[in-house]
Amino acid sequence: MSRFTDATSRRRVLGALGAAGVSSLAGCTALVTGGSGGEFDVGMTAAAFNPPQITVQVGEEVVWHNTSARGHTVTAYENAIPDDAVYFASGGFASESEARDAWQDRLGGKIDSGESYSHTFEVPGRYDYVCLPHEPGGMIGSVIVEE
Repeated sequence: MSRFTDATSRRRVLGALGAAGVSSLAGCTALVTGGSGGEFDVGMTAAAFNPPQITVQVGEEVVWHNTSARGHTVTAYENAIPDDAVYFASGGFASESEARDAWQDRLGGKIDSGESYSHTFEVPGRYDYVCLPHEPGGMIGSVIVEE
């Protein structure tokens, strides 16, 4: 299946089930359906990514959604993604230092309550990421991308 078919199928199945919270289906990664009807893979609670780790296939899109009242970011640790991978961060920054500077200067990359951010993973491996304002509290997550 294409990445759109996989992700869309997961979301349609869970939407049809009326899932509320984290759900698992055989052969699929976890997906959350928000109270506002939005569908996503990783929720951002007040101080955590839920789930903190997700496994997807090469070419799949991961959608993060802010389910809390606090502002968050999704910011890759530059030294903790595969060598050939494209860097990702909410706000579209090209590097971790650029994302950190933008957050400090003007809350750059902020995902407000009810908003989402997505990224498509094209290179297999482990991708570790953080919410910049909540990093001291341990708001860190991982995406495992398999072939």
